[in-house]
Amino acid sequence: MRLPRLRKTQPDLPVDVAATLELGRGERVLAHAVDDATGATVVATTWALCVVAPDAASVSLRRPWHVVDAGVWQHETFLLTVTFVDGTRPVQWTLRDQQTLLPETLRERVQASVVLAQRLSVGERRMARVAIRKDFRTGELVSQTVLGRGVRASDVSVQEQVAQALAELEDQVGITR
Repeated sequence: MRLPRLRKTQPDLPVDVAATLELGRGERVLAHAVDDATGATVVATTWALCVVAPDAASVSLRRPWHVVDAGVWQHETFLLTVTFVDGTRPVQWTLRDQQTLLPETLRERVQASVVLAQRLSVGERRMARVAIRKDFRTGELVSQTVLGRGVRASDVSVQEQVAQALAELEDQVGITR
């Protein structure tokens, strides 16, 4: 007896886009969509978030999941905004394709990369986060610090709080410095 599919499906990735991606051994495409504004193809693989140029001639963005901080999907405007832990400029795509699983896949991959995380209050209404995340390509555990708005990395008090919290997380997963 065949079980019914529970997840919606989407069309296959175009052959020219797949060839341009040059997927690593064991890497596969999970979801994709075409940005209405540029015609670029946004692709979620098991290892990374990628963008292939409209003519499929090059990959303009390839960021491993452990450096993707978050994604926000605005259903009313079909806008997907993605931020990165290293503070690089956020990217946005307009994805009117209702068959795409890209927003859900992005959320799942980011969440799956987080091994441990902790929020820190580093002053009046100022926050920071420390996390241990997994690089899906290598399996390596990576320590991260994400400072909120108005939090200065040069602040000695912040440095001490972050160092202590990060050391505790690293100890829990067996990372030694």
